[in-house]
Amino acid sequence: MVRSLWSAATGMNAQQTNVDTISNNLANVNTSGYKGQVAQFKSLLYQELQTVTTTANGAPKPISSQVGLGTRVSAINQLFKQGSFLSSDNPAALAIGGDGFFSYMDADGQTQLYTRNGNFSWALQAVGGTTLILTTAEGNPVLDINGQQITVDNAVASRITIDGSGRVYYPDDQGVLQDTGRQIGLWQFRNREGLERVGSAAWRQTPASGEPINESQNPQGIKLSEIVQGYLEGSNVNVANEMVNLIVAQRAYEMNSTAIQTTDEMMQTANGLKR
Repeated sequence: MVRSLWSAATGMNAQQTNVDTISNNLANVNTSGYKGQVAQFKSLLYQELQTVTTTANGAPKPISSQVGLGTRVSAINQLFKQGSFLSSDNPAALAIGGDGFFSYMDADGQTQLYTRNGNFSWALQAVGGTTLILTTAEGNPVLDINGQQITVDNAVASRITIDGSGRVYYPDDQGVLQDTGRQIGLWQFRNREGLERVGSAAWRQTPASGEPINESQNPQGIKLSEIVQGYLEGSNVNVANEMVNLIVAQRAYEMNSTAIQTTDEMMQTANGLKR
């Protein structure tokens, strides 16, 4: 009976993590570029109560007795399904159609992070200057195909145009678009599920994800992504599915709690037999 207490307790702990994961998904339903997560479970070790043996007359008895010891969370997988495109009044807003990621330099100036959140803006590189630099909402510089900052000289932010491949254009005095020589970098990974999540909509490269693949080099076996200006990629969280998952997790938590209460009542009954 004591074993059942601990088994049910592991189930409650696992479902608590499941509820935490679902709650985080629901909290980020309006976060641009957010990718949902799902908890995966696995059974704990089994305790062998009776090994495979033979009967009294020597006949084989190839059936053992094993009892499980509960469950635990084995992984929290990331779901990189494409989110819906949402129109934005921000001229620097960009959405990615495909599997690519934008890249930007973290605040430490050394760590390169990857994101699907294209809520960018053009900011002056220096106070009183005339050079615009493309940054994230937090002010971190977005990187081009060479890992460098993206700048445009003597330009008006609202007139800057970005095509599907990420090339940056600006109209001349006659209104004809001219290539500025800058191209926004897009990167892919062989195993994007292996990326380490940083915050709500950013990721860091890991050995499990592999090296980033630069789309501008037209690598073999990689389908190139497309950038859409004036749109943001919304969260890929399905609220209806998450609510159903939340109800299932709550009921599983309650069942494990009931198992603990039942075991407690059985132990009380056993203790009272001496009377």
